[in-house]
Amino acid sequence: MRIDKFLKVSRILKRRTVAGEACKAGKVSVNGKEVKPAYNLKVGDVVELGFAAGTLRFRVLALRETVKKEEASSLYEIIGGAQ
Repeated sequence: MRIDKFLKVSRILKRRTVAGEACKAGKVSVNGKEVKPAYNLKVGDVVELGFAAGTLRFRVLALRETVKKEEASSLYEIIGGAQ
């Protein structure tokens, strides 16, 4: 699954276009490397997302095309919060 789609489906970011813009701006890295919106994410990847307030790090636990709002957080595990 593409990183921009995962960020939207998991509800980490609200819209896929916002996720794509974050990738293009160099604010998203997977396993320590900056990625583009089309990067193919795999289970077990560690994603780091830069915000103005800090950084969010999480591990991908599952990849699904659609998920209910209540189940969105089951797709990832936060391993580092905003700093």
